[in-house]
Amino acid sequence: MNTLAFDTCFGACSVAATWSLPEGVGRAFRFERMVRGHAERLLPMVAEAMAEAPFAFSEIERIVVTTGPGTFTGQRVGIAAARAFSLATGAPVAPLSSLEVMAHTAAHELGAEATGKTLAAAVDARRDEIYVQAFAGPEWTALDAPALLTPDVAVRMLEGRDVLAVGSGAGLLAEAGRNAGVAVAARLAALEPDIRFVPEAAIVLSKMPPKPLYLRPPDAKPQDGKSLARVP
Repeated sequence: MNTLAFDTCFGACSVAATWSLPEGVGRAFRFERMVRGHAERLLPMVAEAMAEAPFAFSEIERIVVTTGPGTFTGQRVGIAAARAFSLATGAPVAPLSSLEVMAHTAAHELGAEATGKTLAAAVDARRDEIYVQAFAGPEWTALDAPALLTPDVAVRMLEGRDVLAVGSGAGLLAEAGRNAGVAVAARLAALEPDIRFVPEAAIVLSKMPPKPLYLRPPDAKPQDGKSLARVP
């Protein structure tokens, strides 16, 4: 199936154009680490990947986008682009957790080391909290929904498992594991989601437009008495 997929949730921007081959799946992809600038780079990266794909924009059959968790701006950039491409091509959209993409990326990077383990994708969300989601191999199926938790609470959900924590919050989760007597080893602290490593089996189409997965309310709030009255 001709697919355009992209992620803009955290500290990287990744794009993959994929298509079916008799021997598997063909891929044209781009990956760039960036703290900001996702909005400026996403469309050029899409154009670069699509230039190497054997199908045109009008032949896209499916769009895949990460909906969060992530930065407020990053989530909105990706989802706005997915909605625009869907409107232009008529292709349906499949939403993915950014943490699921991280788990598949980590499984590729770790190789045999991940065999028999539980992968916990953990991203430092500041304020003594992490974005976290656990996955079981070999298909790296989600064991729970993405959550925003303190490391101490998150590690209690992993009791009884042999865990490899990956991502910028891996060290925090491993430290909480040591304090609680839970086996958690930290790996790949600099890991970012790379959409090209998501397998076909993980992609599920949705009948609803993609929406951002906000696990934390926005920092900016209207001041008391400062909001404008609505026009009748």
